[in-house]
Amino acid sequence: MSTKPIRTGVLGAGMMGERHCRVYASLRGVEFVGLFDTNAARGREIADKYEGRCFDSPTALLREVDAVTIATPTPDHFHLAMESIAAGKHTLIEKPMALTLEQGRRLVDAARDSGLVVAVGHIERFNPAYIELKNVADDLPLVAVVIRRQNSLDASNKDVDVIYDLMIHDIDLLLDLVGQPVESLTAFGRSTQGDAVDHAIANFQFRDGPIAALIASRITQQKVRSVDITARNAYVEGDLLNKSLTIHRRVFGMYDNNSLHKYRQESVIERIYIPAAEPLMLQLQHFINCIREKRQPGVSAEDGLRAMQYATLIAESIRASAPPYRALHDDPFVTLRILSDQQRV
Repeated sequence: MSTKPIRTGVLGAGMMGERHCRVYASLRGVEFVGLFDTNAARGREIADKYEGRCFDSPTALLREVDAVTIATPTPDHFHLAMESIAAGKHTLIEKPMALTLEQGRRLVDAARDSGLVVAVGHIERFNPAYIELKNVADDLPLVAVVIRRQNSLDASNKDVDVIYDLMIHDIDLLLDLVGQPVESLTAFGRSTQGDAVDHAIANFQFRDGPIAALIASRITQQKVRSVDITARNAYVEGDLLNKSLTIHRRVFGMYDNNSLHKYRQESVIERIYIPAAEPLMLQLQHFINCIREKRQPGVSAEDGLRAMQYATLIAESIRASAPPYRALHDDPFVTLRILSDQQRV
């Protein structure tokens, strides 16, 4: 295994792009070469901050690096990723990996044919709380899973449906957590500020697995990132935001304390230790390790496409079946009749 520093770069110097620059600049065995951004002043500012170069084009950057993060707006992901792969560079693409499913499929094909490490930035897979939750869930007979991801409107991307902005994280987590084929999917949503869906609920049923509900909202007055699991022998509460994990178990035992006092214990609460680690640091270290060890990443292009496919199904289902949100204010009885007629068809 080569010990040469892996030369890295970042395309896009926005909020997420800057974070990638910071982490690459701090990783051992990694050289942060520089970045490109369409805003040259912003690019120079971030490049200087992390002692890299600001390049005048993506092509110029790609000539100087071994691996690159694509952290531009989503419409640019596809053509930049295809250019990076064609140039023989290991590539990490922020989620969603592409704007359309056709672009996603072409990226999967290009990644497969290239033999390169092509990863998708579903960062929650590297959240220490999720890593420990998955370890716990692997040993449990799952009955139901509920995942909530909620923001206030001022802290969210308002240009796309909340499915693509927030829920896509949890689609990926759910599919990874359960690991079984999806048997059925229903979804409902509401738009409150315009045409984009602001609040969505998706219900999954897995073959030989649990039922699940994903709730994503950007009109909630509290930030929430939670995963709750009901199993036949335990209830698990995971908080991805505050990095906590609690397991509740019902037990019925009679205990004798030297025959002086007897007591009955009805439940046990386990609080699982969560290591202190930054998810992005773990994600990029994993990306670098995969390059050095010539192995496929934990979140592959196929995983990214699969999350996009279910996000598209959810968005299409909501738009095909949901009545306008304003109808709830105008005449709730009319709305109820619409839903009843749809269910009878």
